[in-house]
Amino acid sequence: MTSREQHDRMANAIRFLAMDAVEKAQSGHPGLPMGCADIATVLFTKFLKYDPKNPHWPDRDRFILSAGHGSMLLYSLLHLTGYEDMTIDQIKHFRQLGSKTAGHPEYGHATGIETTTGPLGQGLANSVGFALGERIMNAAFGNDLVDHYTYVLAGDGCLMEGVSQEAIALAGHLKLNKLIVFWDNNNISIDGPVSLADNTDQVARFQASGWNASHIDGTDPEAIAYAIEAARHSDKPTMIACKTTIGFGAPTKAGTNKAHGSPLGADEIAGARKFFNWDSPPFEIPADILDAWRTAGKAGAKPRTDWEGRLAKAKPELKAEFERRLAGKLPSNFDAVIADYKKKLSADKPKVATRKSSEMALEVINGAVPETIGGSADLTGSNNTKTSQTKNITPDDYGQRYVHYGIREHGMAAALNGLTLHGGLIAYGGTFMCFSDYARPSMRLASLMGIRSIFVMTHDSIGLGEDGPTHQPVEHLAALRAIPNHNVFRPADAVETAECWQIAIETEKTPSTLALTRQNLPTVRTEYSAKNLSSQGAYELAAASGDAAVTIFATGSEVEVALGARDLLEKHGHPTRVVSVPCFELFDQQSDAYRKKTIGDAPIKMAIEAGIRQGWDHLIGSDGIFVGMHGFGASGTIEQLYPHFGITAEAAAKAAEARLHSK
Repeated sequence: MTSREQHDRMANAIRFLAMDAVEKAQSGHPGLPMGCADIATVLFTKFLKYDPKNPHWPDRDRFILSAGHGSMLLYSLLHLTGYEDMTIDQIKHFRQLGSKTAGHPEYGHATGIETTTGPLGQGLANSVGFALGERIMNAAFGNDLVDHYTYVLAGDGCLMEGVSQEAIALAGHLKLNKLIVFWDNNNISIDGPVSLADNTDQVARFQASGWNASHIDGTDPEAIAYAIEAARHSDKPTMIACKTTIGFGAPTKAGTNKAHGSPLGADEIAGARKFFNWDSPPFEIPADILDAWRTAGKAGAKPRTDWEGRLAKAKPELKAEFERRLAGKLPSNFDAVIADYKKKLSADKPKVATRKSSEMALEVINGAVPETIGGSADLTGSNNTKTSQTKNITPDDYGQRYVHYGIREHGMAAALNGLTLHGGLIAYGGTFMCFSDYARPSMRLASLMGIRSIFVMTHDSIGLGEDGPTHQPVEHLAALRAIPNHNVFRPADAVETAECWQIAIETEKTPSTLALTRQNLPTVRTEYSAKNLSSQGAYELAAASGDAAVTIFATGSEVEVALGARDLLEKHGHPTRVVSVPCFELFDQQSDAYRKKTIGDAPIKMAIEAGIRQGWDHLIGSDGIFVGMHGFGASGTIEQLYPHFGITAEAAAKAAEARLHSK
């Protein structure tokens, strides 16, 4: 048993590493680590299952610092428990360029960071995916291989952000009882007391959402341990409201917003050293306390080796499948399955919406790749994200493959990231393209982290018609294309849709968005190509009859329009080629020679897309012709809207001819 004196000194090691690192950097947030050090000490020394020497051990418990501004709490814990890459030198270089100790925890920068946090509420919402991922993998592989908890430390800001309600409602509904959230209940936000802006009874809110929730003293190690033990025996997710003092120990700034986001200053730190009777110089931890922390870190070796023994004894097929999934590798026959499917499509030439093409592709993919987990934000019948293999996941059956996320786009996107980060799963979820606005913060973080989350966005243009401009995305393609490391696919037909899905599934370090139509589209790729042409981002779909006078670039539903314009221009003696551009981002990655050849040297370059022009000039030039949207849409049928906004083969051909005649 750890004595109270030893616990206090171990917790103080966190406090002073945090205080000193923020002071040296002259930037950061000392208040949370000082206030939550007792919670973290109890969790990491008595409950959390982890092994610093094997930080990616699949059955480790996950600790998510949702209140990512308190990053020095996590960095201190990683250093103290013995994560080899979190050296004291890294702590000393907190927030400096090139260090692993970024201002907010960044996934991939240091081991022990499970997800990138900082935008408040994201970690809490990710945790629903982590906890659900554990239950899904447990259903597939059993308690011997998958049996761990997800712990979250969230602050007032995390609970005020709207995504928190989406997340906790979903977790409560799914009864994710291995999800345990600590709320740093310190009553302080940046502007001052939380009461300036909020008086929500958070415990009652969590209880109303299907959680166990209760208040404790967040500085009492016995109360903290009792609450965690109770949570581990709960049949619901648990929120522990931990009453804390921000900047605990700082003589004048404790309990005030001055301890939140600024260095404490030399006098305040000197006062804290006196308050805690801590006489070690900055960045030095007394040997006995460091030994106690390192001993806590080493305790995870035995459960990890016990788990490795169970894995070794598992049935060979189960072991092989588990290891394949955890490695993120696809079944060996995946490419062949897609090739066979593409051959069939080129022969059958279906005329279907690309949302339907996506469902058809998923029927094939979900049959071949058992780790895919589908879902939709209450638009299953519209997004076409459910296939014969994906039955509903429920609190009584986690062994299925479809999540009904409810009308919670942001919570869904964040949960997708958690499912992906958990490991062993490939997660996708759908909503309307227009509502990518609600999901975008999580989509951006997926891109920043470099993970394989897949976002299915249907009803991708004014083609959805009668629902009107509120639902018609016009700027969304450009907005999503602006996110670095994010592949935005807009396939033209069933063949391109299959190819885009293949790329999304195979791309491990870049998330994907598939923008899909409501309206039916003909098959434009009528000849089978073994090569995945969409992987080049853009390719010549139809050649000109001679030296091209016009090159038309188009995506998605407008490729059909481009081909119609080409027919008209060719009939009028103007050789015209059409380039399909399913993915800007992949085209930008091609060689200069391929890009130059694909763009070509036709004197007239035109782009056709039922969105705004932004982003197209790097293909058609600032003097190129753009046929598309120049403002918001309107209510009307698709048959009315495309002519109304001039997105027709006739209008495109006329614009090209006008330019040709003016030259």
